[in-house]
Amino acid sequence: MQSLPADEVHRAVQGALAEDIGSGDATTLATVPVSARAVASIVAREPFTLAGLAFAREAFQQLSPEIRISELARDGDPLNKAAPLMKLDGPAASILTAERVALNFVQRLSGVATLTRQFVDAIAGTNAKILDTRKTTPGWRTFEKYAVACGGGQNHRFGLFDLVLIKDNHLAALRAEKPNPIAAAVERARAKYPNLKVEVEADKLDQVRQALDAGADIVLLDNMSLGELGNAVRLARGRARLEASGGVNLQTVRAIAETGVDFISVGALTHSARAVDIALDFES
Repeated sequence: MQSLPADEVHRAVQGALAEDIGSGDATTLATVPVSARAVASIVAREPFTLAGLAFAREAFQQLSPEIRISELARDGDPLNKAAPLMKLDGPAASILTAERVALNFVQRLSGVATLTRQFVDAIAGTNAKILDTRKTTPGWRTFEKYAVACGGGQNHRFGLFDLVLIKDNHLAALRAEKPNPIAAAVERARAKYPNLKVEVEADKLDQVRQALDAGADIVLLDNMSLGELGNAVRLARGRARLEASGGVNLQTVRAIAETGVDFISVGALTHSARAVDIALDFES
């Protein structure tokens, strides 16, 4: 699991603080003396897999370098209810003002990591791997894909630039090409980007055959039944890696993995993960 780029974390937190604080934290400025100090802890209110703790540290540090921060857990850790994540000691006003931004990042990214871990655990013992997709929050792709890795998943392509993925609409635009749209698309992709892997989407077994014959590295099996997935695995016989997509949820993912596919991509990891419950509590 690679670390988060520090400059991206800094910019994201800086923008979030500016959005939240605006012309000033009116409640804290009006009620809390500048001299007041506090000790506080960020704690889990439910079990989850942690991701994004660096954002919390950055939020408090940007508000006040005087805040002493102790991290009590690490990204990727499975946490129980009431487990402490971080302890803070410093100016009370700065802790209060940074609180919501710090929690927002950790809650959202831990939600992605937690959902990913549920999918990974559901297929334990098979040879399949859980992949994410490009269905990410705009501007948060680096962060959400990092959270997927914290949950034990693997990252699919980061963007449009690092893998050729020939989908149904690309093939529709090439429907008149000979000998078939898939062969034409793969040939052109190899010529234009010889160093990139080429993946082809297929929703029928004859398209799987065409993709294999064209030399695709990966075949994306879109919304196929379990029987069709098993037939595709037998057709491929190791000639290409196979990725199953569509109709994947926690109830279906195990059966999909047991067909023998190499990867299962799950858009819900990033577009539908629920933020977990985390709180910041002041010591009395």
